[in-house]
Amino acid sequence: QVQLVESGGGLVQAGGSLRLSCAASGRTFSSYVMGWFRQAPGKERDFVAAISWNGGSTLYADSVKGRFTISRDNRKNMVYLQMNSLKPEDTASYYCAADINYSGVLYGRHGNSYEYDYWGQGTQVTVSS
Repeated sequence: QVQLVESGGGLVQAGGSLRLSCAASGRTFSSYVMGWFRQAPGKERDFVAAISWNGGSTLYADSVKGRFTISRDNRKNMVYLQMNSLKPEDTASYYCAADINYSGVLYGRHGNSYEYDYWGQGTQVTVSS
């Protein structure tokens, strides 16, 4: 069992930055892949980024490459999403998720929300123009 709690969302102007945090508890945090997804009202949940067990491999959606950075601190059981150069289209609820069945990021797997086993409750990010 894994419990995930996101924080750090808020209202920011276009071009600004936010850092989201996700605190994990339960199963050994350093053994599995973590991901970030987002969902805007009336839209599907979209992949944002994923990171391997040790942070050595990452995967990003094309829409956030070069602007967002995913990282993790296994000593603190935390995963982060640093979001820079935010755009109004980044407005969404952001969710962290855990795939406890894999330690390494796989391109064909970790972009799919159904591959993840545990989810947080989400944190809202609103980017004003």
